[in-house]
Amino acid sequence: MRSPRLWAVLALVPLLGGCFAAGSTPAANPAAARLRVALAVPPAQALSPYSNDATALGKLSVAEGLTALDRDGAAVPALATSWTRQDATTWVFRLRPAKFQDGTDVTAASVVNALDHAGAAKTRPRVLSDVTLSTQAGADGTVTIRTKTADPVLPLRLASPALGIFSAKAYAADGTVSPVGTGTGAYRLTKLTGKTQATLDRFDGYWGGTAKAAGIDVTWIADGTARANALRAHEVDIAEWIPTAQAPLLAADTRHEVASVRADSLILNTAGGIFTDPGLRAAARGAVDGSALVGSVFGGYADPAPGLFGPAIPWAAGQRVAVTGRATAATAAETRAKTQGRTLRLATYTNRAELPEAATVLQQQLERAGFAVQQDVREYTQMEADLLAGKYDALILSRVTLLDTGDAVAYLASDYLSTGVYNIAGLKDAGVDQAVTAAAAEADPALRRQKIMRAEAEILRTDAVVPLVHEKVVQGIGTNVDGVVLDPRERSLITLDTRLK
Repeated sequence: MRSPRLWAVLALVPLLGGCFAAGSTPAANPAAARLRVALAVPPAQALSPYSNDATALGKLSVAEGLTALDRDGAAVPALATSWTRQDATTWVFRLRPAKFQDGTDVTAASVVNALDHAGAAKTRPRVLSDVTLSTQAGADGTVTIRTKTADPVLPLRLASPALGIFSAKAYAADGTVSPVGTGTGAYRLTKLTGKTQATLDRFDGYWGGTAKAAGIDVTWIADGTARANALRAHEVDIAEWIPTAQAPLLAADTRHEVASVRADSLILNTAGGIFTDPGLRAAARGAVDGSALVGSVFGGYADPAPGLFGPAIPWAAGQRVAVTGRATAATAAETRAKTQGRTLRLATYTNRAELPEAATVLQQQLERAGFAVQQDVREYTQMEADLLAGKYDALILSRVTLLDTGDAVAYLASDYLSTGVYNIAGLKDAGVDQAVTAAAAEADPALRRQKIMRAEAEILRTDAVVPLVHEKVVQGIGTNVDGVVLDPRERSLITLDTRLK
């Protein structure tokens, strides 16, 4: 839970926040200073890499995969220095000399152990939704990875935070994974306090060099206004995901906007409840107007969504495919007749401050079309299990579409493939499966993009998802901080070079 001091400061911020420039006091000894960071989404599974928590491990430079992504989304070396593709299904990765944070060496055997555990996880990481890996350690510091079918983007896939490499001690017999002191990154996680705080210290044995900050003190603050207030009150140096309503209240030199690959959409449960009816799904799609959210909810920090992929993915607009074959929408009278006595359960979560506001707007839009709507708004970790179990009719979801691999296919596979591990819509559609599978098999980058957009059209045809807006993310960074990464994919934040001035 938050400290009494933090609560006291947050209570005073509305009075004091405008009087000071956040982080205006320089550090006496920057190399000995610790970064204070406020993250938005508390860990749901003790920072397990096999959950959404994996993102935090990447943002805090705790864990790494064999590869990483550069600014253009291309795979670059991380724990692997190079790789070759021997045939359609076989890749060989050469490892660099590196150590785990517990002092043991990164070896081919330890890499195989880590990847095998990911593949055997009870809930497989989303990035493995559409691929099965088999691994083999070589005596010459290489790891051979084979896939059942051709996977042209395997190097991109291996950059996923969910496929971070941890030492043997991280993996418990019950299938859980602990990143405490077992990663390879620039910062060593030394303590995790429930869902509220974490302590990280600089890892001096990091192969990439020495981090410029002595450590990171993380506080998870789910409430967006409280995160912004904490930055203004000098309680933190960095506060991610500043709510758009709070952004104008920050000093201009602490407010940093970045176009994001994040898409906010209305996900409809096609597997149970009222939206098993294609006509009612089409009626919901016709009722919802995402452009109404741009100004009223997002304060201009968003663009209307023409599809699943928005302006931060520059190639998408020119290759968008027309959506055909949609079901005919139920009329208002038909909708009322089919929903009479039943309530549409509309869910969203509080971790992104705009979503509850968006839920209120969408409720009004849906009710005008004849739906009876009841909202369920909670913190994300409290509702994730229910979402995956299909206990809601509709969900307003904010999703980073290129998070898992930097390649859109992994997102489409995990969220909309019949076997997808994050298929909240419960979608099982042969046309979608075929289109996503075809995109996954395509090695030529230009043709792959074309097939991705055909898959988008197939998904939109089902009305399992109604795109709303594409967000612009606002990150709060104190003027005393240098080297924070503004990443459209929201995978990076703190690196070796992040420091107090």
